[in-house]
Amino acid sequence: AVVSTQSGHYGRGCLAAIDMRAKTITYYDSLLGDNHQCTNALRDYIAAEHQAKKKSPLDIKNWKLTIEKDIPEQLNGCDCGVFTCKYAEYVSQDKTFDFTQADMPYFRRRMIWEMVNKTLL
Repeated sequence: AVVSTQSGHYGRGCLAAIDMRAKTITYYDSLLGDNHQCTNALRDYIAAEHQAKKKSPLDIKNWKLTIEKDIPEQLNGCDCGVFTCKYAEYVSQDKTFDFTQADMPYFRRRMIWEMVNKTLL
C-alpha cells in the first residue's frame, strides 16, 4: 500500500509505502526529513486493522521501519507534491528512482497533460 502523508508545520507531502509481504514500512520525504511518528503510527494502524478484520493479532515485532535517505532530493520549496507523486509511481511499479529536481518541470507538464486527457503515460 502507498500512503500519502504530511510532515512538518507546513503540511508538505511525503510518502509511506507498506509492504505486507516483506513486512516493511518505508518513509520517503523529498526534503530528507525524519518522521518516525508516521512509520510507528502506520505500523500500529495495520496491526489494529488486522485485529479488527481478521480477528487475530498481527505480529509486528519484526517489521522493518525505514526512513529512506538514498532518494532524489527536492532543492526548492514548491515541488514536494510532484516528488511525492513520482515516489508513489516508482514504488508502486518497483522501479529504481532515476529522476532529479531538474526533471520536475517536465513531470509537472506531464501530470497536467495526463489529468486533462484522463490518460496515464
